[in-house]
Amino acid sequence: MTLRALEPRDLLSTFELPDELIATGPPEARSLARDEVKLLVAAGGRLSDHTFADLAHILEPGDLLVVNNSQTLPAAVVVDERRIVHFSTSLPGGLRVVEMRYRDRGGTKPALDLEPGVVGLPGGARLELLAPYPVDTATRRLWVAHVESRIPLEDYLRSNGRAISYSNSNETWPLEAYQTVFARIPGSAEMPSAARPFSARLVTSLVAKGVGVAPITLHTGVSSLEIGEDPYAEWFEVPAATSELIMATRVRGDRVVAVGTTVVRALASVTDDTGGVRPGAGWTDLVVGPDSRLPMIDGLITGWHEPSSSHLDILRAFTRPDMLDECYSHALAKGYLWHEFGDSHLILR
Repeated sequence: MTLRALEPRDLLSTFELPDELIATGPPEARSLARDEVKLLVAAGGRLSDHTFADLAHILEPGDLLVVNNSQTLPAAVVVDERRIVHFSTSLPGGLRVVEMRYRDRGGTKPALDLEPGVVGLPGGARLELLAPYPVDTATRRLWVAHVESRIPLEDYLRSNGRAISYSNSNETWPLEAYQTVFARIPGSAEMPSAARPFSARLVTSLVAKGVGVAPITLHTGVSSLEIGEDPYAEWFEVPAATSELIMATRVRGDRVVAVGTTVVRALASVTDDTGGVRPGAGWTDLVVGPDSRLPMIDGLITGWHEPSSSHLDILRAFTRPDMLDECYSHALAKGYLWHEFGDSHLILR
């Protein structure tokens, strides 16, 4: 496959993603280890191509990786031959945000014609759709729902659910394929995928070199934002130990590297005007955009995102638009793979 290098000017709002650059399965299905996916590094105004395992040589002693330890739930439940429901963010009072989707031409599409009512689920459970979410939304894509089940919801999903996928391909991947090595606390509807290329051996190498690892938790909702929707509220926690490690790293003059846009959102939610990071927990509705300040991080590891993705707004907040355009032009020309099972990108200030 040969791809033409695109002009950087306004690339992020105009490029088209070829089907060949969509990773349809985990790298293990391509005979690669997790940490053998490609890594594009943007540092000092220059781009360089690596494999993800090279991170052990790229990062320096004293650097701190901040990772999301949320564990992915089997959050998709097949309702019937036509419908699939995705269980998204939890809400106070035992309620849940859900998205009903219709099967459509090898994939799925959001069900926008729903009304309040009860939907029967496998295993004798019931889903009561209460109101569109957010309440003032015009799309009626997401709903606040109450789930009636004889067992706790997480147990129900483990018995009746599967990992969320937006394809009806006959080839499905086990839930373990959607977990990162840092996953500890169940709660995400979809994998915090920036950390997927980390392997146990790579983490061992990094720690042995003197690179620190500190966790936050942010339970992701469904990623299928459409029609220009902003990201909605998600539950997060930044522990005191992590905020202290971040501040100590910054005082030393070493680098704080966020692993994923979920980490950026969590940290931005507890960063004050001076760049100080404090502990905190709760639901964050913060939308990080091009005008946001991100003084608490010096680097960002992320995947590759489509033009309509809200994740790109976080990247625009972190690095210069021309540099970001160069990165995407390079990735398209060099055949980097997109989506959660794809290749990776490290941006250092």
